[in-house]
Amino acid sequence: MRQFHYVWASLLSFGLIFPAFANDSIDTSESPTKEGLETLSAKKIQGAQYPRLEALKELKNVKAKDLNVNANATQPESKKDPLQPLNRQVYAFNDALDQHIARPLAVQYKEKVPSDVRGSYRQFRKNLGEPWNAVNQLIQGRPLRAAESLGRFSINTITTLGFADPARRMGLYTEEENFGTTLGYYGIPSGPYLVLPIFGPSTFRDTVGLAIDSQARPQKYIFENRKGLYWTDQALRGIDTRSQLLDIEDVLQGDKYAAIRDIYLQRKNFAIAEKKGLESESMFIDDDQDSTENDVPEDDVDTTSK
Repeated sequence: MRQFHYVWASLLSFGLIFPAFANDSIDTSESPTKEGLETLSAKKIQGAQYPRLEALKELKNVKAKDLNVNANATQPESKKDPLQPLNRQVYAFNDALDQHIARPLAVQYKEKVPSDVRGSYRQFRKNLGEPWNAVNQLIQGRPLRAAESLGRFSINTITTLGFADPARRMGLYTEEENFGTTLGYYGIPSGPYLVLPIFGPSTFRDTVGLAIDSQARPQKYIFENRKGLYWTDQALRGIDTRSQLLDIEDVLQGDKYAAIRDIYLQRKNFAIAEKKGLESESMFIDDDQDSTENDVPEDDVDTTSK
């Protein structure tokens, strides 16, 4: 029964909106306007310097209809989102859980836990994900990038046990991966947009990837005989992720479901195109290659997938 409570707590707090706001970076050199968003190009967002969550604070007046995205995000809704009636119901369910459970927990967590502690915990978890990043990069045929990820893991683990990121100061930047992106790298179609209960935005392809990713977490094996600790860690991860979104809740105006969907689809397509060395017609959100939580004040503000 106690383990069931751990599972339930972690599910409620872990993935409510995490997939929609995965670790990304975008350029915030200018505050976007409606006209600016319609003309944003890859040139303006390459070399991103700030975490995406911080940048999104500049978009408080942006409505879903103002977003200019590419690939699946610009397809007719009947094609990219044929399950929209069902998806909207699941989205409403997730939003209710977030407002009544995840958000209150996140507020208390941010108020009671010092920012340095939160940042170190987040960096520790990110460091644990570096070996899986390297595995995906090897599968993608990028051995040099995989070597960088393993180098980051070795340096950060040996010097700080993963609680800080000295590797970044040495020019080794993180590039977070998941198996859904790897499948897309090899041309596997994404399939229709899908909103998962608890875990939020996804696609058929990313749902398969999410299942694979869930087996790659080192915590799953470290705590193999201590399920209580494992699910407590998962719950804390969800609460920590949610706490970073408290300051940007007013960013999306109008139809939030449509805005989150289009941002999610665009981000995925850009991440895949970037890894292939392709150019996107109209890129809005950049992939996280050189942002870490410890380099940004906690209050200004960020896992992996399932």
